[in-house]
Amino acid sequence: MAKMNVTNLNATELAAVRNVIENLHYELIPLSNVIEQAAFLPERATVSVTASPAKGMQATIDLSLQLQDMGMHVIPHFSARLTTDRAELEANLKAIDKAGIHRVFIVGGDADPPGEFFDAFSLLQAIDDIGHTIDSFGITGYPEGHPIISDELLEQAIVDKAPFAQYITTQMCFEPDTITDWIGHQRDRGIELPVYLGIPGSAELKKLLGISARIGVGDSIKFAAKNPKLIGRLVKPGGYSPDALILGLAHALTDDRINIEGFHCYTFNQVERTEEWRRDMLEALS
Repeated sequence: MAKMNVTNLNATELAAVRNVIENLHYELIPLSNVIEQAAFLPERATVSVTASPAKGMQATIDLSLQLQDMGMHVIPHFSARLTTDRAELEANLKAIDKAGIHRVFIVGGDADPPGEFFDAFSLLQAIDDIGHTIDSFGITGYPEGHPIISDELLEQAIVDKAPFAQYITTQMCFEPDTITDWIGHQRDRGIELPVYLGIPGSAELKKLLGISARIGVGDSIKFAAKNPKLIGRLVKPGGYSPDALILGLAHALTDDRINIEGFHCYTFNQVERTEEWRRDMLEALS
């Protein structure tokens, strides 16, 4: 893998990029290959565990507990629409508390029809009402919008959820200016939460599309139709690497007002490949 060109970074930018790559957050999907791939994670890595309609919330909880036992810092996704009812929510909260997991990421989810909770805000309200030992809640951000939710509703959702949250994690976006403009807009309207930027790891399209069908996103054609920008970026010989995106964000990483806390890496369970890329990048930054 070719080394990225870091010659245009100043010392402050270089240090900022190195810091977020050294402290990368990894997203894993509860599939049959996940423990095999988890073996390639760095020791004590921070790992986010997704929830999908095909697997249900129990698969997310089970994998989170297993990764916690492996010594990882685990962030399970709590999906509103996948949570059947308050009793299931209470059981999931008790399970992670017993395991010593005190950080969760709240998503609306794709289940249709939903369970008792229609969206992330209603789930956060229910968790607050039940009581919990969670230290940190993450909520979603959409720099390029959402395929079926209006920008107006997305804007209001962040306002509603922000009082419950400690950080925002964005969906994947490949344009540095789009990302920083979106964060700047949030700052202008008083949303001061630190942001983790969602970036793709070093991914192969064939594996990505295979995973999309297995996690309940739908068949490959449906996934491609819903995510044309993602597919266009990933259809490259040898797969996708986020080097150019990260270099384009180097200056923003030094901007206190933008307040980018780190990177959330969508690995698509290709951890071995992603770690090879990350090690090469750290070598280039040294």
